[in-house]
Amino acid sequence: MESFARTLHGVLQDIENAAKLAGRPGAVKLLAVSKTRPAEAVRALAAAGQRAFGENYVQEGTAKRLALADLPLDWHLIGHLQSNKCREAAEHFDWVHSLDRAKLVDALDQARAADRPPLNVLIQVNVDGEASKSGCAPGEVAALADRVAAAPRLRLRGLMAIPEPHPDPAHRRDAFRRLKQLYDTLAARHPDVDTLSMGMSEDFALAIAEGSTMVRIGTALFGARD
Repeated sequence: MESFARTLHGVLQDIENAAKLAGRPGAVKLLAVSKTRPAEAVRALAAAGQRAFGENYVQEGTAKRLALADLPLDWHLIGHLQSNKCREAAEHFDWVHSLDRAKLVDALDQARAADRPPLNVLIQVNVDGEASKSGCAPGEVAALADRVAAAPRLRLRGLMAIPEPHPDPAHRRDAFRRLKQLYDTLAARHPDVDTLSMGMSEDFALAIAEGSTMVRIGTALFGARD
């Protein structure tokens, strides 16, 4: 547990240093990406103080949530969401980062229990237009956001993207900048929007410099995957 605490402290310090350089101290949250990691590793990081965890797959995330039901954690679905998994996602997650098409809106809204807080939703944007990547086109964000905002059991929180893993940092930075421009336009239309999820272990400092409010970090916390 001590090693997790040291690692978490170091990552949080790096995030805060980048936020201070960007003139936004205290403005960036850490989402620990726990996909493929055992529940025991999540428990250890939670014991060190981390509360928000991100999972790529509904089934895997659900199993961990149930195994760790004694802990007050926030569970975020960050991977591609299939229509047939909407009910399970709405039941077991607090956030969905990967809403990218209209038919998911009604499915998630109808599946979210009325006695629970609204499901927090980020719209995933395919900011670089990659054929192999999920996410809506930038031009589709406004209409999709309006639809989410109108759903009573959903809460529109903002945008998420995974830019192309280009070796040139300037290329990634440009993608982050374009997403921030989309975010600002969205926030002007929907004043409750407050979350821009972009940046991972290898590029979170660039993302924070361009306005990220939430970074998704796995490797820097848990180590390299096998």
